[in-house]
Amino acid sequence: MNWKKKALTLLAAVLLIALAACSGGGSKESGGSGKEDSGKGSKPIVIKFSHVTSIDSVKGKAAERFKELVEEKTGGKATVEVYPSSQLYGDNDELDALVSGNVHMIAPSVTKMVKLDPRWQYVDMPFLFKDQEHVHKFFESDVAKTLLNSDQLAANDIMGLAFWENGFKHFTNNERPIQKPEDMKGLKFRAQAGKVLEAQFKALGAGSATIAFGETYAALQQGTVDGQENTYNNMDTQKYQEVQKYMTISEHGRLDYAIFVNKSFWEGMPDDIRAQVEEALKEATELEWKLAKEENDKSLDNLKNSGKMEVLELTADERAAFEKALQPVYDEFEDVITKELIDGIRNLK
Repeated sequence: MNWKKKALTLLAAVLLIALAACSGGGSKESGGSGKEDSGKGSKPIVIKFSHVTSIDSVKGKAAERFKELVEEKTGGKATVEVYPSSQLYGDNDELDALVSGNVHMIAPSVTKMVKLDPRWQYVDMPFLFKDQEHVHKFFESDVAKTLLNSDQLAANDIMGLAFWENGFKHFTNNERPIQKPEDMKGLKFRAQAGKVLEAQFKALGAGSATIAFGETYAALQQGTVDGQENTYNNMDTQKYQEVQKYMTISEHGRLDYAIFVNKSFWEGMPDDIRAQVEEALKEATELEWKLAKEENDKSLDNLKNSGKMEVLELTADERAAFEKALQPVYDEFEDVITKELIDGIRNLK
């Protein structure tokens, strides 16, 4: 009968639709969280890496090498999209973008993390690190891991993976050679924002003003401030030797970066892929440290050879005098940075 044929046709159509639905659904997108399929033919996992410096900077070069290494080691199962020069997010926005998952990896100055954990101000504590070897021991220590894996970061779905360096800071000014704490009195310095830095200059009888990095050259040229503190490479590339007469090699503070990832995204990667990406990051980190040293060494030579800036170096006794003069900074901020962290860094062997 005709109605039987119609019924059989309808039943066959329903079965075909059901089979199609079972075979085609349920895949996750490549950039999302969760354990993606790392098998052959699946879409690559995309890691969005945002940073604020140029592609030619030390950080920029290391980020590009990280991208190459990830794609080599994973055989294309993971890929890195690097966005330098604040192409996606600037200094003030990238942390929120990481928390929300709009990017998966950032490399900010460590002081940017103070809003989540005040201990990150350790980097501004004067003369906390003895030398470059001491810094690298810290970067690889269990003490550093307490910061990278802190509950404060985890509560914001963030985890830290590695430290990238910029370098030690040194004083420059336009008024007089600085070799003892008394030489700082009455001078005004450009500084990054931060209570520790304010306290540092106050303890030395100097003033400070928060001025954007890009506006510092003009502020020095116009006499808005007498001096500033920075790494060799920052001073050289910004041509501060044109507007500063004296530099003291003091190594009194640090400018460093750290690599942070969105925790859910990171833990959602397949274990084998994540291990390969971690290996790539380790190699990129070693390159970044090497490049940072090379660039700072080259910049110190440029500053010395410019003929425009007198370069002085603190002796052991002069350094000790500065450390004594700056003890009030430790008295004020020991509870904030924590004695455990300060002593942990100081006691690294």
